[in-house]
Amino acid sequence: MPKKLFQRFMPDPSRLRDSRSLNFLGEHVFDPNLWHLNRRSAAMAFFVGVFCAFLPIPFQMLLAAVMAFMLRCNLPLSVALVWITNPFTMPVIFYFTYKVGCYILQTPVSPLGFEASLEWLKNELSRIWLPLYLGSVITGLVAGAISYVGIRLFWRWHIIRSWRERRKKRTLFLN
Repeated sequence: MPKKLFQRFMPDPSRLRDSRSLNFLGEHVFDPNLWHLNRRSAAMAFFVGVFCAFLPIPFQMLLAAVMAFMLRCNLPLSVALVWITNPFTMPVIFYFTYKVGCYILQTPVSPLGFEASLEWLKNELSRIWLPLYLGSVITGLVAGAISYVGIRLFWRWHIIRSWRERRKKRTLFLN
């Protein structure tokens, strides 16, 4: 069952309750809905995590955690999925979202030459920020929606398959 797969990597809520580093959040962080894993909470966590992963902002994990609190979906899964964009995948993903934004705004895609300086970064971001952020939000919403539907369908398929296997075992046992 997908639940067992996801729970293998989840932290133990009782150990988190004893953690001093989370005391500043109060009792809200120990809400069972944030740690419970079912079809709805996992699918919504995938939406939140994938959406936040596509946003070119600092502190994506913090945004994913806040959204998980607001939507009451699985917190660890939401935060972990933000790492879809890591130092290896970030250039490819953000260049793709930039191209999507340029396509939507009907602006030409400008060639990006890289120079390791703060001045270059400031000049480039002032020029490409609108298509980059627009493309990131739209791509994040689409990818998040696809992952939401995909997890819901995968979870349903897995449950139906296990029911069929159980029914098959029972008929073999009775015959």
